[in-house]
Amino acid sequence: MSETRFTDQHEWISVENGVGTVGITKYAAEQLGDVVYVELPDAGRKLAAGGEAAVVESVKAASEVYSPAAGEVTEANAALSAEPAKVNADPEGEGWFFRVKLSDPAALAKLMTKDQYTDFIEGL
Repeated sequence: MSETRFTDQHEWISVENGVGTVGITKYAAEQLGDVVYVELPDAGRKLAAGGEAAVVESVKAASEVYSPAAGEVTEANAALSAEPAKVNADPEGEGWFFRVKLSDPAALAKLMTKDQYTDFIEGL
């Protein structure tokens, strides 16, 4: 069973068997507008929790995507290079950015649950 957690920078991470799939939330995708370019991390890259991992560019702005957890990138979503609009169409599904093998799965407890994130964005 996977568990999904959220950051205050509007990233999500869904973890299964010690590997987290990371993307931006629907709220973030809506704020960005039409995504036109995504720069993804290479497999093997080590990421720190809260460290810059990727870049997403829209017609409005360019934004960094931060890793919700520390670990090593195992895969990037190559489909986004050819079709960055997937981020807008399905930000919490097919529009995922990268997968990371977690170095400290217990650290996920510091991130927000779905209900906590919902409350967080309602207050923005």
